[in-house]
Amino acid sequence: MAASDKQNTLDYINQMFPTEASLSGVEPLMQKIHSEIRRVDAEILTAVRQQSNSGTKAREDLAAATSAVQELMNKIREIKTKAEQSETMVQEICRDIKKLDFAKKHITTTITALHRLTMLVSAVEQLQVMASKRHYKEAAAQLEAVNQLCSHFEAYRDIPKITELREKFKSIKQVLKSHVFSDFSSLGTGKETEESNLLQQLSDACLVVDALEPSVREELVKNFCNRELTSYQQIFEGAELAKLDKTERRYAWIKRRLRTNEEIWKIFPRSWHVDYLLCIQFCKLTRSQLVEILVSMKEKPDVATLLTALQRTLEFEEELAEKFGGGTRSKDADDDNEDTERSGNKSQTVSDIRKKYEKKLAAHDGSQHEEQDGQKDSSVPGAGFNFRGIISSCFEPHLSVYIELEEKTLMDSLEKEMLEETWEIEEGSQTNILSSSIKVFVIIRRSLKRCSALTRNQTLFNLFKAFQKVLKAYATKLFARLPKGGTGIVAAATGIEGQIKTSDKDERVICYIVNTAEYCHKTCGELADNVSKLIDAQFADRVDMSEVQDEFSAVNTKSLITLVHGIETKFDSEMAAMTRVPWSTLESVGDQSDYVNGINLILTSSIPVLGSLLSPIYFQFFLDKLASSLGPRFYHNIFKCKQISETGAQQMLLDTQAVKTILLEIPSLGKQTAGAASYSKFVGREMSKAEALLKVILSPIDSVADTYCALLPEGTLTEFQRLLELKGLKKADQQSILDDFNKRGSGISQPTIMAPSSAPNTSIAPVITNTAASPGAITSREDVLTRAAALGRGAATTGFKRFLALTEAAKDRKDGPFRKLFNG
Repeated sequence: MAASDKQNTLDYINQMFPTEASLSGVEPLMQKIHSEIRRVDAEILTAVRQQSNSGTKAREDLAAATSAVQELMNKIREIKTKAEQSETMVQEICRDIKKLDFAKKHITTTITALHRLTMLVSAVEQLQVMASKRHYKEAAAQLEAVNQLCSHFEAYRDIPKITELREKFKSIKQVLKSHVFSDFSSLGTGKETEESNLLQQLSDACLVVDALEPSVREELVKNFCNRELTSYQQIFEGAELAKLDKTERRYAWIKRRLRTNEEIWKIFPRSWHVDYLLCIQFCKLTRSQLVEILVSMKEKPDVATLLTALQRTLEFEEELAEKFGGGTRSKDADDDNEDTERSGNKSQTVSDIRKKYEKKLAAHDGSQHEEQDGQKDSSVPGAGFNFRGIISSCFEPHLSVYIELEEKTLMDSLEKEMLEETWEIEEGSQTNILSSSIKVFVIIRRSLKRCSALTRNQTLFNLFKAFQKVLKAYATKLFARLPKGGTGIVAAATGIEGQIKTSDKDERVICYIVNTAEYCHKTCGELADNVSKLIDAQFADRVDMSEVQDEFSAVNTKSLITLVHGIETKFDSEMAAMTRVPWSTLESVGDQSDYVNGINLILTSSIPVLGSLLSPIYFQFFLDKLASSLGPRFYHNIFKCKQISETGAQQMLLDTQAVKTILLEIPSLGKQTAGAASYSKFVGREMSKAEALLKVILSPIDSVADTYCALLPEGTLTEFQRLLELKGLKKADQQSILDDFNKRGSGISQPTIMAPSSAPNTSIAPVITNTAASPGAITSREDVLTRAAALGRGAATTGFKRFLALTEAAKDRKDGPFRKLFNG
């Protein structure tokens, strides 16, 4: 017994008998418990007995179920046996019935076959009589009946009687075919007017042809077409009409033939499409004859004659496409017909012919028609046969004379437009491009329309190459109009010698040329896209205007550089005036010098016009080139001056800052400030060299070498020597400084001047990075540069005394970078 059970028992006893007095109730409690135990034992005994009885009953039920299943199986086997016996009995009963059924079926089939055979024999005999009497209408119906009856005897081909009937039927069909062909041979000979019933008889004969094999109909139509075209072939192979200028008469002949025989040809069923097939044969025959004419020509064909023949051919093909489906006529083509009717005569000029072609936009693809004809069903209109190009494609190899004429016309038009070009923009124009460029592209588009109406194959591609030549010639003429000559840094870079002197009109013209070249560059791309969409796929990948666009891009670049040349040339007098200023004898620092005012006047008169005419991207390019030209030029112009005193250097530094301010204000002056931030950095970088040079000139003699190395790390010994001459040092005094410069140059690494930020009226303080340190290097160059910047500001404000005060204060210090700088 578990401890918990014991604990529970004790708890129960203590609960029942909490005190000694309660022990008196033990005996009654014990009796009650014994009574409960006896009751539970009785229930258990009853349950055990019931369970024993249930097991016995279950075994009895299982045995009964097993016996029932066995009995059921026996009954199933008995039923299966009886079913097999019944099936055998039914088969024995039905055996004789099946024999009778098959016999009935065979007798029925035999009777039906004999009946059909009788009908076939009778029908063949009747058909033979009808064929001999040429009763085509009845024979056509009888043919259908015989064909249906013959189809029932396909399985009896080996039976002699059936074979005999089939051979007889075949011979009757051959007789009918010969009769029909014989009767149709009289069509077109005039007998139809003499014999009133001939057309009806031929119409009935068409019913017989439909009842015969499809090959009979094809052969009949082919013979008819060949007979109709025999006279055409004889007429136009003669010496008189076998000429290119007689091409129109060919088409007039077939139109007249179709119109004259329209009523007679109604004897043919519409499903035969005789006129359609006749036109196809006519086109193929005409093409072969025209090819022979073109190949046999000893000289190049006359352009007017060639284009007239091609135009009439295209018109005829368009009419056929409309008549037989597979094509729609455009409004431009209708307008073209009106022009043709108005012109009337055959002595049209080439110009008149080209004007008419301008209105035609339909495509004419003929290079692959013969190959496609073998793959598509041409017997039914609209089934895939394309009349467009079936004849006109034979002109393709001979259109080189047309392209030569187009190219010559384009070149002549270009020359005319260039002669009439005023190099001015019409008042109120928003494009600022030359009118000649617009007219040139209008002429090219007209030429493209004319040619695309004729062909979209090799000829159109050859015309595209002519467009390239014309546009390259136009780019050359634009370049030739630019002012020639030039000097300075830009001239050295471009290899152009001589000065470029530009007036205000020249500057405007240059801007017009820039805008025109950009317009041409863009329009060339659009032209190439249009040609790619029009031309055949095999040429589309070869349509490329990149070379022409490069030509116009070169014109743009050369124009902008020329513009910078012109401005630079205007600065020549101001640069010369700068060198003539007596910098060594100036007594005080005043306002900015006259040459600075001259530079300002030049820019204020030119920049607003240029800003209004140039696009932002080209104006920015111009500004960058101008800054890269004027900055170095101003720097080198300082070396061209004679001796410069401290006061002169202060005045020149003030002028330098004024020039930089003027340059920084150019974007605002031109009203184009989109790229002002990058331009300001560019100007600051270029002008900082001149400021640094002047700060070196202002430095004391004993520190000039270190200041030069700090502010102009890329400076050369030659420039340093020239700088000493500007300071007024004699040759003997220069030698010791040069020696000291050489010594310091070997020990001091060359720092790099970073692009400084700049703003108007603010001096430049370049940030110098010391890339390598050596034992003799200056420990802190930032202090040197700070003093140099202060020097520049002081020179521009309070003069040289402030600089002396700074240097003296540095010398009094026992340590620090300036002390080391002055003491070495």
